[in-house]
Amino acid sequence: ERFQEDHRALSDAAIFAPPRWVEGGGRIAVGLMKKFVIADSIALFALNGVNAEQAEGLALWLLLYAYAFRLFFDFSGYSDIAIGIGILFGIKLPENFDRPYLKNNLQGFWQSWHITLSNWARFYIYSPLTRALLRRKPRPSNQIIQFAGHMSTMLVIGLWHGVTWTFIIWGVWHGLGLFIHKMWSDRTRRWYNGLKDKPTQKRLWHGAGVVLTFHFVALGWVWFALPDAQTALSVFVKLFGGA
Repeated sequence: ERFQEDHRALSDAAIFAPPRWVEGGGRIAVGLMKKFVIADSIALFALNGVNAEQAEGLALWLLLYAYAFRLFFDFSGYSDIAIGIGILFGIKLPENFDRPYLKNNLQGFWQSWHITLSNWARFYIYSPLTRALLRRKPRPSNQIIQFAGHMSTMLVIGLWHGVTWTFIIWGVWHGLGLFIHKMWSDRTRRWYNGLKDKPTQKRLWHGAGVVLTFHFVALGWVWFALPDAQTALSVFVKLFGGA
């Protein structure tokens, strides 16, 4: 069905109509700016295998923050370029990023970061696995089902990026994070819903969630950015005041 839709779009006589030039060209320009101006500039002082061994304290945190934003502008820039090219040819490609660093929990982050990959993993790994476990006799506990679903899904996403220990650990990092978030949100949902009559407190908790989620994700990028687990572990030690 999607192929037929794309084929009809490519066959459209108005394929290179001026409105598409403006919309598609504008989106491509935004993507090029993100990738080759912003991301490549930030990359000059973002965390890498060399400066990770030299920096300490606040400087190391700044390198980590820079890497987090460099990764966002790099990936989202390429996505904007692809979406813009699709517009030129009359093909509507899905959005891939939706302000992920402004989400107040890890589930929200993964619903807005690399959305096409996240949706694929949820549809083909998480949902079938959890449904299969729900049908088992005897049925595992909800905690076991959630743990298996999140951990398996994020391990596959980690291995999708590369078959290395650092990507495996990164997958485990997010799998555990999603599992803990699920358990926490289940326990606190009634309390959090009660904050709807306390807007100031709700905004404060939302803001705290954004800060906490961003830092959890940013710390996870340590495994993503560095070439081996030993270097990554040494960075964690230095980030938290170790020698």
